[in-house]
Amino acid sequence: MAEYVKEIRELIGNRPFILAGSTIVVKNERDEILFQHRSDTKEWGLPGGAMEMGETLEQTAERELYEETGLKAETLKFVDILSGKDFYFKYPNGDEVYNIIAVYLAEGISGELQMNDGESIELRYFAIPDRPSNLDGRAKNIIEKYF
Repeated sequence: MAEYVKEIRELIGNRPFILAGSTIVVKNERDEILFQHRSDTKEWGLPGGAMEMGETLEQTAERELYEETGLKAETLKFVDILSGKDFYFKYPNGDEVYNIIAVYLAEGISGELQMNDGESIELRYFAIPDRPSNLDGRAKNIIEKYF
């Protein structure tokens, strides 16, 4: 978690606040989407995370993609910015956020899948019809709207 978020949490506790970040959709050659089995919620989601001070949303996407998966993208194709009540999230520790999420489609992927940051139990590609049933609500909204 970024130092900024930790500092804000020290001031406001678990109360909701607005958090900007990026989510990255990675497809393999079989058009399957990479999902991350999260260690905190035990749900499946998409790679991504909070913006750090001074970053652009695209830089956030690049950093989070590498930190969470070990992968790099030649290009990140902007898909949309999402926000609102459908992107509210309550973490298991009680922290609440309203996300503003920049969604990117990663193209020209290189590297090998690695769980580098302790946020994942597993990383796995799924075909859309075979995606996990216990999807994080934010990931479900993104997949259903765009993919």
